[in-house]
Amino acid sequence: MAFFNTIFGSKDSIPKENFPWISLDQFEQIDQLVEESKTRFVLIFKHSTRCGISRFSLKNFESEFTPDPAKVSVYFLDILNHRGISNEIATRFDVIHQSPQAILIKDSKVIYSDSHGRINAAEIQNLI
Repeated sequence: MAFFNTIFGSKDSIPKENFPWISLDQFEQIDQLVEESKTRFVLIFKHSTRCGISRFSLKNFESEFTPDPAKVSVYFLDILNHRGISNEIATRFDVIHQSPQAILIKDSKVIYSDSHGRINAAEIQNLI
């Protein structure tokens, strides 16, 4: 079991503390991040704390992506605790709900969306 925890993280795996995550846990934040996207990039990372694939994708993303706080805000959405917010994002931005999922928004529009092993931190970095 220790081997799998090393690869996928523990059952209650959460994002790294030293990563500049902004917790997305209020519906009002959706309107705020839409406005914010008019002046900077907004990235939403949707994550399930009970899913090994999601934990693996999160760890990979955190190790491969270097956010520049002057250019991008990076939001973390725990879909188990905030499924309604995830559903609203899917509706508002016309993306299919998935987890894990990375959604990059600029000028109120999705310019990148992918999930699972297809989340490409380098591609996101290049778009920013």
